[in-house]
Amino acid sequence: MHKPVPKPVDPGEVEELAREVMRAAKFPCLATIDGDEPRVRPVSPVRTDGFTVYVANLRGYHKTGEIAANPRVELCYVDAEHNQVRITGEAEAVSDQGLLQEIWSKSPLLHYYLGSVDNPELIVYRITPHRVRYMREWAVEYHEVPLDRGRV
Repeated sequence: MHKPVPKPVDPGEVEELAREVMRAAKFPCLATIDGDEPRVRPVSPVRTDGFTVYVANLRGYHKTGEIAANPRVELCYVDAEHNQVRITGEAEAVSDQGLLQEIWSKSPLLHYYLGSVDNPELIVYRITPHRVRYMREWAVEYHEVPLDRGRV
């Protein structure tokens, strides 16, 4: 078997390539730490602003305690062509009622499962990136995605 040769990546296109992977992949895996063990599970973002990703959660889920103990997380998006984006950041619960209402109004699944934006089981985490990396196919070479702190 021969080694695949991915197309070169133009540094000026890295940000848009990363956004394309996120749009195509839709359902990233979220990594957290449970004591000294890593935990990974697929999640369904309820909002994305640039590379800031919002994930809904229920208080009874195990990841709630994991994030409370250690808010450092990573999201990994992988599209059908094996391109990937890794967002390393910090998760914090959203408390802004206006933002929660806006997210709620655009998410039929939240309505279906929770009935009301005031359901005490609902937590929405904002994952603020510290680092974003993009990798094309199986290149085994990550490209740093510039974070414009004014836009994230």
